[in-house]
Amino acid sequence: MNSLSFQILSLFYVGLILFVYFGKKKLDTLENRIYVSLLIINFINQIVDMISVYLGIKEPTLPITNFFTKFYLVILLLWVFCFTYYIFVISSKKNMGNTVIWKNKNMGYFKKVFFYFLGTFSIVGILIFLFPLHVWSDGKSMYTYGPSAITSYATTFICLIIWTICLWTNAKSLKDKKYLPVFSFVILAGTSAVIQGLFPQILLVTSAASFITVLTYFTIENPDMKMIEQLNIARDQADKANNAKSEFLSNMSHEIRTPLNAIVGFSQALKEENLPEEAIEEVEDIISASSSLLEIVNGILDISKIEAGKLEIVNTEYSFKKVYNELVSLTKARIGDKQIEFRTHYDELVPPVLYGDHTRVKQVVLNLLTNAAKYTKEGYIELKVSTVIKNDICRLIISVEDSGIGIKNENISQLFSKFERFDLEKNITIEGTGLGLAITKKLMDLMKGKIVVQSVYGKGSKFTLAIDQKIVPKDALEEIVVESVDSTSFQNKKILVVDDNKLNLKVATRLLTPLGINVEEVDSGFACIEKIKEGNKYDLILLDDMMPKMSGIETLSYLKGIENFKIPCIALTANAISGMREKYINAGFDDYLSKPIDKNELNNVLSKFLSTEEKTMV
Repeated sequence: MNSLSFQILSLFYVGLILFVYFGKKKLDTLENRIYVSLLIINFINQIVDMISVYLGIKEPTLPITNFFTKFYLVILLLWVFCFTYYIFVISSKKNMGNTVIWKNKNMGYFKKVFFYFLGTFSIVGILIFLFPLHVWSDGKSMYTYGPSAITSYATTFICLIIWTICLWTNAKSLKDKKYLPVFSFVILAGTSAVIQGLFPQILLVTSAASFITVLTYFTIENPDMKMIEQLNIARDQADKANNAKSEFLSNMSHEIRTPLNAIVGFSQALKEENLPEEAIEEVEDIISASSSLLEIVNGILDISKIEAGKLEIVNTEYSFKKVYNELVSLTKARIGDKQIEFRTHYDELVPPVLYGDHTRVKQVVLNLLTNAAKYTKEGYIELKVSTVIKNDICRLIISVEDSGIGIKNENISQLFSKFERFDLEKNITIEGTGLGLAITKKLMDLMKGKIVVQSVYGKGSKFTLAIDQKIVPKDALEEIVVESVDSTSFQNKKILVVDDNKLNLKVATRLLTPLGINVEEVDSGFACIEKIKEGNKYDLILLDDMMPKMSGIETLSYLKGIENFKIPCIALTANAISGMREKYINAGFDDYLSKPIDKNELNNVLSKFLSTEEKTMV
C-alpha cells in the first residue's frame, strides 16, 4: 500500500458528497454555509495533499515540493479553523440549538467571531509560509518537520482546546448528534498518530478530515429533511385550519338549524289551520324559502366535510325506485309554474333492492335536476335511468338533460370548481352558491362513480352519471311509509320531549298536540332522568343530543341503566350530516329525526312506535 491510497479513496468519496450536496436545494443557514466551506476546503486539501505527497516522494528537495507541502499545511489548518468555527456556532448559547438564517439580525455576533477566526488564521498561515520546512523521503514514504510544521501542530492543539471549552460549556447537550464528528475526530486523530508512527508510509490526516467532513453531512440539518419538516408543519397547520373551519361550519349549521326548526315547524302547523287561501300561500312560501336556506346550509356543511376528509359513504339496503319517485316529485315542485315539459324514463330492469348510499345517490341526481330547473326557462327537462347488470353489480346510468342556457366550452373544465358561476350578468337573479356541482363531483369520486358533461351553449346541457351499486337478492324492501295520519291515531299517547332550547320544545309540542298526543317538556338530560326515576310512564321520548352538561347520548346511556327501562328513544338533533342516523342507532337510539323537523318524517316515526298496527308498503 503506497502513501496515496487513502488520499485517492477519500477524494472520490468527498467528491461524491459534493455532488450529492450541491444537487439538492439548501436552506440559507449559517450551518449550511460553514458546511459548504468544509466540503470545498477538504476537496482542495485532498488534491494538494496528493500533489505534495507525490512530489515529496519523487523530488523532496525541490522548492516546488516545499511550496506545495506548506500550502497543504495551510489548507489543512484552514479546514481545522473552519471546523472549530462550526463547533463554536453549534455550541453558542446565542444559537440555542436553533437554525440561524444567514440574513437574520442576530448574525452580527457570528460574523464578528468569524472575522476573529479569519484574522488569526491569516497570521498563522503567513508564519507557516515564512518558517522553514523540511521534507524527508526514502522513495516510498515521506514526512515533514521543522518550525513550519510545528506551528501548524501547535495551532491545531489550540483549536482542540477551544473544542474542549465548547464541549464543557454545553455538557448537557453532548448527546446531540451534531457533536458526533467532534468525538470522532479526536478518536481518529489519536489513531492516525499511532498508525503513522508504526507505518510512516500510511498518511491518514487528510483522510481523517475527509471522514469527519462526510460524517458531518449526516448531522447537519439535511436540506431535504428540513424542507419535508417544513412541509409537514405547513400541512399540519393547514389541517388544523381546515378542521377549525369545518368545526365552525358544523356549529354554524347547528345554530342555523335551530331557528329554522321553529320557522318550518310553526309554518307546517299553520298550514293545517283554517286560514284564508292567501295566508296559506304565504305559509307555503315561508316553507319553500326555509327549504332553500336549508339546502344552502347543507351544501356548505357538505363541502367543508369533504375537504376535511370527514364525509363518508354510508351503504345500506334501499329501493332505487323509491329514490326515483322522490326525485320526480321534488323536481316537479322545483319546476313549479314554468312552461317546462318534464320527461321521465325508468328502466324496470333495475333490481328492486340495491346496496349503497341512497342519500348521496339522491343528492347528486337532485343537484343536477335542481340546476336544470334553475337554468331552463322553457322547453324540457329529461330524467332518464337505465342499467347494466353484471354478476351482482348494477351500474346505474342516470342522465339529466335540459334545453336550458347551456355551458361554454371554455367553462366546462371549471364546472366542478367551488363557488364557480358563469355568465353572472345573465344569471344574477338565479339563486345558488356555486357549490352544487362541486359537491356532486366530490361525492361521485367518493362513490367511485363517473360524471360526463355534454353541452351546447344556448341550447342545453346533458349530465350523465354512472354509479355501481351492489344487488341485494330480495324481491322487495319493506318499509313504513306514512305521510299523513289521522288526528285520532295517537289519542292518549304520551311523549316526553327533551331539549335545552325552549323554542324547539314549543315547536315539538305544536306539531304533536293536534295529533291527540299528551306532551311533557323538560329542558335537560338531568330532568329527563328524574322524570323516569319518579315512575312516569311514556310511550316515546324525543331526546335532543347537543345539550349542555349532559348530551342526549349520555342521557340515554344513563336511562338504559335504569331497571325495566324499555321506552323507545328517538334522537332529535340539528346534527344532520350523513352518517348521523347510524351513529345514533349504534349509540342505542331507536331512530333519528333531524332538525328542522319534517312533518312526514315525524309521522313515520310516530306511526312506527305508537300505532298498534303499522302501515307498511311493499
